[in-house]
Amino acid sequence: MIASHLLAYFFTELNHDQVQKVDQYLYHMRLSDETLLEISKRFRREMEKGLGATTHPTASVKMLPTFVRSTPDGTEHGEFLALDLGGTNFRVLWVKVTDNGLQKVEIESQIYAIPEDVMRGSGTQLFDHIAECLANFMEKLQIKEKKLPLGFTFSFPCHQTKLDESFLVSWTKGFKSSGVEGRDIVALIRKAIQRRGDFDIDVVAVVNDTVGTMMTCGYDDHNCEIGLIVGTGTNACYMEEMRHIDMVEGDEGRMCVNMEWGAFGDDGELNDIRTEFDQEIDMGSLNPGKQLFEKMISGMYMGELVRLILVKMAREEMLFGGKLSPELLTTGRFETKDISDIEGEKDGIRKAREVLVRLGLDPTQEDCVATHRICQVVSTRSASLCAATLAAVLRRIKENKGDDRLRSTIGVDGSVYKKHPHFAKCLHKTVRRLVPDCDVRFLRSEDGSGKGAAMVTAVAYRLADQHRARQKTLESLKLSREQLLEVKKRMKLEMERGLSKETHAIAPVKMLPTYVCATPDGTEKGDFLALDLGGTNFRVLLVRVRNGKWGGVEMHNKIYSIPQEVMHGTGDELFDHIVQCIADFLEYMGQSAAARSTLRAGMAAAAAGSGTPREEEGAGGEAATPQPQAPTSAPGARLSRLPLARVKALVKADPDVTLAGQEAIFILARAAELFVETIAKDAYCCAQQGKRKTLQRRDLDNAIEAVDEFAFLEGTLD
Repeated sequence: MIASHLLAYFFTELNHDQVQKVDQYLYHMRLSDETLLEISKRFRREMEKGLGATTHPTASVKMLPTFVRSTPDGTEHGEFLALDLGGTNFRVLWVKVTDNGLQKVEIESQIYAIPEDVMRGSGTQLFDHIAECLANFMEKLQIKEKKLPLGFTFSFPCHQTKLDESFLVSWTKGFKSSGVEGRDIVALIRKAIQRRGDFDIDVVAVVNDTVGTMMTCGYDDHNCEIGLIVGTGTNACYMEEMRHIDMVEGDEGRMCVNMEWGAFGDDGELNDIRTEFDQEIDMGSLNPGKQLFEKMISGMYMGELVRLILVKMAREEMLFGGKLSPELLTTGRFETKDISDIEGEKDGIRKAREVLVRLGLDPTQEDCVATHRICQVVSTRSASLCAATLAAVLRRIKENKGDDRLRSTIGVDGSVYKKHPHFAKCLHKTVRRLVPDCDVRFLRSEDGSGKGAAMVTAVAYRLADQHRARQKTLESLKLSREQLLEVKKRMKLEMERGLSKETHAIAPVKMLPTYVCATPDGTEKGDFLALDLGGTNFRVLLVRVRNGKWGGVEMHNKIYSIPQEVMHGTGDELFDHIVQCIADFLEYMGQSAAARSTLRAGMAAAAAGSGTPREEEGAGGEAATPQPQAPTSAPGARLSRLPLARVKALVKADPDVTLAGQEAIFILARAAELFVETIAKDAYCCAQQGKRKTLQRRDLDNAIEAVDEFAFLEGTLD
């Protein structure tokens, strides 16, 4: 019994040592939260570059508009067709959406093969074949007589200009059909259907699989506004505010943006994060220097990353006794599926041994433990990098909405997310750690590329129906040219009544005089003050007008609040507060006392709801110039923090005092303030001597006793 326990302890320590050895060797691949937040910050910058009209061409994250303007809201209904073309096979689907409170979706689908000669033939052959398969499917379901809307999932690089217009940039995945690149694929499929002439459809939308994933999940969860795919490749999309998408006209509402985030890092943003293994993966790929982020996290490359690490560690005699096998040296022999199998087994060490033996190796226990740990490091890094970029998207949406706490759902699809035993859990935990102020739900998508295309079409039809309903409602508000001319005639008549002395009193359009007798002619110059009072805040402005060759207007302003007690107090308190703010503004602008006395104050105090202007005139009939306020140009001078109206009331409490100038009131207020500051400082020194922080009455008594000039205060509170 003791021997078995000792043996178990020995193997546990051995495993721990091997794990530590791998962690030290791959420390560059083990990313801290601080590093992930920095990556998230960089990705956010690239998002903004992709959205900007001037920076879009050089952005690595392209942020392509999809023209999908809304996610499902549950009211969609009808029958729809969908095509899913993204490989050597394609699917045709019939989707029926019912809005009876249950949000039921029925789906019928069939897979059709694309022969090799069609894939490499002409574009006409390819789209004729698609149209033939579509006709066969509709005939099978006996819906050939219906004209149904169709959504098209076309998973090839495209430049999309409308929801139903998308131009193929280049073929991938073995397709070489001639005469298609650079052309609108929707137009090509429409022409193929027209050539047959035995059925008709309405192609409404072209989408990629990422958008389809978001839309599929959006039907089940209306908070879904992000789509994510982590499979053979990776990409994401989300709902962005139209006002931020420079490539599309209009700024109302939202639009789904296809991020194409696999290219993040192509401009060098991840050079300090990428390892020598990432560089080797890139150099051996079909597109060196491209899709660098995708090569760090997607299923196409994870297995190869593990293989390259095993080879390097073996060459450095850290694994397999320094021995290599031809299978281990062969690209692609260690698959991403092997990572999932090794991490998924309860006894992952045993599964690692099976994989290594299959690769022609004779592994020790330590080799198997190391291989298991390498798989964990690679898959954890993949999930963490994905979480960092998702965090940037979530923060973007949160800021767009202005929410203190965002509640959002991410629709996810892809073989890595669905089949790797720990990827999803690691992704969820890391996202929630990076954005703790967001409540995030992850929802697995089922058939995003097929059902999703139908949902995009359903939403497009719903929006079209809503638009028609709005237009019908607004029809009665449209005015003809004759009606507008009649409004013009009536308005002219009311203006004349408002200007006439005889009819002014009963005129609805009052035409009130403002005593502004001219507009600027360009010869004006000087420094002027202006007040803008119309709510709980008001502005003080200094306007410098210059004429001549380099003439112009220079403006400086500062906003001040009006406290609630001042708003509800007396008029004297309100205007004293305004005067204090003007004095503060002048001091803020560095105006000397002499300069202040020459400034003209233009009072633009249009209080909300007051239609009658007030003006004080000087002796000559001109607007009176405000007198200079309390002097504040002395060194160290500051504004009074005591209400001048209250100080003035105290002064006038003496029956012998009948008048008090504003400057005198200000000086008295400042004197009172300085007196309070002085005695408070002395009292606080007494409190500190008593090793206390709270000022008490006995501290004030001690301060008064210490200064002869304060003798008049003794016994004040007795």
